Amino acid sequence: MSNTCALCNAELTSIDTLLGENKLSDGGNLCNKCLDKVSNIHQELLYNLNAFSINDIKNIVQTGKIESETLQTKQKAEVVKIESLVQFTESNDMPHDLYKRRLKEIKYQLEQVGANLSMFTKGEIKELPRILAIDEVILAATDAQFLKTVDAGILLVTPKRIVSVSKAMFSPVKVNEYPNETITEVSFVSSSISPVIKLHTKDRVIEFECFYDRLDAERFYGFINKIYNQKKIQQQTAPAKEEASGLIFEQLEKLGKLRENGILTEEEFAEQKKKLLDQLS
Repeated sequence: MSNTCALCNAELTSIDTLLGENKLSDGGNLCNKCLDKVSNIHQELLYNLNAFSINDIKNIVQTGKIESETLQTKQKAEVVKIESLVQFTESNDMPHDLYKRRLKEIKYQLEQVGANLSMFTKGEIKELPRILAIDEVILAATDAQFLKTVDAGILLVTPKRIVSVSKAMFSPVKVNEYPNETITEVSFVSSSISPVIKLHTKDRVIEFECFYDRLDAERFYGFINKIYNQKKIQQQTAPAKEEASGLIFEQLEKLGKLRENGILTEEEFAEQKKKLLDQLS
């Protein structure tokens, strides 16, 4: 295998090799930067790269499109994969080629969200194609395990849930999911060594310890905080807004009496009334 990118000739980095070989049909490899570049032109390439040659890739970069004959060939191959995919969802037994494709897609998503995962989570990453739904996208991820355990672990956010995947050495993988509707809020306990992320549900609080990267844990919490605590913030601010509205209407009544008693002119009343009404908007 060449250690340079077939498109830009840059040396493949440890990140490129860590996230899997971006292999082409003619044996060449792309670095992740080039894969990102060409997949922005055609998303098809991200999921079916090994069906394209370097000449196909260069042609796509130059013209911004895939030749119709080439595309038809790839689409036919894709139909076969989709049919196999349907069989997988029904039988829960993923064919090897689909597993490899899904694993590459998941690793790419982990890179795109900037997840900083330790080398001890490789086993968990390999299980993700069997855990996440085919169309389930990773929005954020961090290295975290259940509090007071030694299991390596990953905490993931997808559009519908938070998923914990953990695995101790020589033990089967443990998967715990927390659907969005069950999470009432999230919280964070800062620490210079191992901060803790807490998921609050109606029944209990689940705690995850983040040993590997404190800053990454803070970044991850910042993301979920915007999602799961937004509803709570809205519920807290609603009574305050109602109370403020009540006070403003009381002041409007007082202004009306001052005008009736001749203390305020019509112009002064109109000016003060506008200021109060502006506070309601």
